[in-house]
Amino acid sequence: MVRKYTPSQLKSKLQQIENKRKQAIRTYNNEVNKYNREVKASVDKYNRVVKAFVNKYNQAVRKHNTNVQHNRRVINSELNKLKSTSAGLSQYHVQYRTSSLAMNNSYNDVVGVGDYLNGLSPQQERVYDLIEQEHANNLATANVILSDEEPETLSEQDIVIGNQLAVISKDLNDRWMGAVFSLNPANPDATRHFCTSAREIFNEVIEIKAPDSMVFTEKPECEKTKNGNATRREKIGYILRKKGLDATVEIFVNDDITNILELFHVLSDGTHGTAGKYSMAKLKMVKKRVEDGIAFLCNIAS
Repeated sequence: MVRKYTPSQLKSKLQQIENKRKQAIRTYNNEVNKYNREVKASVDKYNRVVKAFVNKYNQAVRKHNTNVQHNRRVINSELNKLKSTSAGLSQYHVQYRTSSLAMNNSYNDVVGVGDYLNGLSPQQERVYDLIEQEHANNLATANVILSDEEPETLSEQDIVIGNQLAVISKDLNDRWMGAVFSLNPANPDATRHFCTSAREIFNEVIEIKAPDSMVFTEKPECEKTKNGNATRREKIGYILRKKGLDATVEIFVNDDITNILELFHVLSDGTHGTAGKYSMAKLKMVKKRVEDGIAFLCNIAS
């Protein structure tokens, strides 16, 4: 049976329907506004995160570029100075100077490749940064050793190797600490002990990270020493290939170690040869060069 409404009842019913419609519209609009606010807040948060990341990245790039430019200015300045130093050098000084200049050639080869590589991993970029610093240290040390100038005073913080060596071998780290604190211009035996210990540490770090068995497995036809061991350069190549680094880096690292070993000859000659004793300031410069070299090797080998 059809229900009948009076005009007032019909008006009231229509009003109720209209109110429900308006309420539904308000509810819908509120939900839409809430959703839009949440989306806007999410977008704003995302934009803030992206902006912070971009700013941080750009800051890191600027810092990196500043460091590279600084190191290259140091390298150019020290290289020009080293090239002008040749008169009155002993046999060991000449050999050391030659190795420093050879290291500059291998550095230029690394830069020639590295500056045009794309898609480097953070680890690879770190190695290229370390190479810049290592070569700058090489040239600065060579100019101090081959001249009469005294280096700037180094604080103990400047010449602490940190825990890089301990990560590879606690025994090597303990031996290094013993050698480094015995270094004294008034004690030639301690200086020679320092050189011997440091030489052994370089060799053993390489041996730990690139034992013959692993090198031979990867490259059976590798170059060998007279004793049948893989050469130092082959071992370095084995370490670096695992990191995706090319042959120019391998040559640089090998030349870097050769340069430090030549520095040991100069230092040993200075303790009992015509060069005379070195000052404590120069010995600290040598120590820093060797420590940085060990840290460099540990970083690329880890």
